[in-house]
Amino acid sequence: MCMYKKICITNRHLVTGDFLENIEKIARSDVDMIILREKDMPENEYEALASNVIKICADHDKLCVLHSFCETAIRLNHPYIHLPLESFKNLDGKTRAFFKNIGVSIHSVDEAIAAENLGASYITASHIFPTDCKAGLAPRGLEFLKETCGTVNIPVYALGGVKPSNAEQCIECGAAGVCMMSYYACL
Repeated sequence: MCMYKKICITNRHLVTGDFLENIEKIARSDVDMIILREKDMPENEYEALASNVIKICADHDKLCVLHSFCETAIRLNHPYIHLPLESFKNLDGKTRAFFKNIGVSIHSVDEAIAAENLGASYITASHIFPTDCKAGLAPRGLEFLKETCGTVNIPVYALGGVKPSNAEQCIECGAAGVCMMSYYACL
């Protein structure tokens, strides 16, 4: 079995029970990074949640990456953010300069190239396999992942329908790691 990064992307709507208890379990697992993706929350609620999740991650020596809310990240002095490509394109220079690490979501090889050219630290390529989160939308598949990994020179993480049973297929395509949502929501 090869070594690769495991990333949890959160979705509190999938968690039964206490969300922060779930984050604690995830942080104690073999995960390398937690992306707090609760982008449907009002920003003030997200900021309160992010403060707690950042602390839990720090307690377990895991990287926490905030999602979408740049101003929250700046207020919390947390220089790790993940953004949709359009949001990344629209970042002003001062905001961009604050972040040490900016991940970007992409859905095509052209978007991957654009994200890299704009200075993304890494990308998440999705969706690779069928997933309930994208019900009715055909996955882009392993060939898309392989082409993306072969085109850019920044880490590519596979997202969408990824689980432990198919993660190795993503790594064989050149991915630096995998992102899982449902798997970690059920820990």
